[in-house]
Amino acid sequence: MSGTQPVTVGPPSSEGGRPVYIRGVPVGRAHGLWDLVVFLHRADLREGLADEDQIAASPLIKWLGGGADQWEP
Repeated sequence: MSGTQPVTVGPPSSEGGRPVYIRGVPVGRAHGLWDLVVFLHRADLREGLADEDQIAASPLIKWLGGGADQWEP
């Protein structure tokens, strides 16, 4: 993970949701953008990432296996 993208959202899983990593540490599985809002707030990454629209467009998030609108395999 690069220093400019502290958040990585893995590809959609057949188990449901997408794994989320913050600074390389797994923090949970997101089933939608609102779950990311919660994970980012817990990690104190709120600035510029306060709502679903900001998260979907943020250059701080690396999306693997699809973008912010892809939640199922």
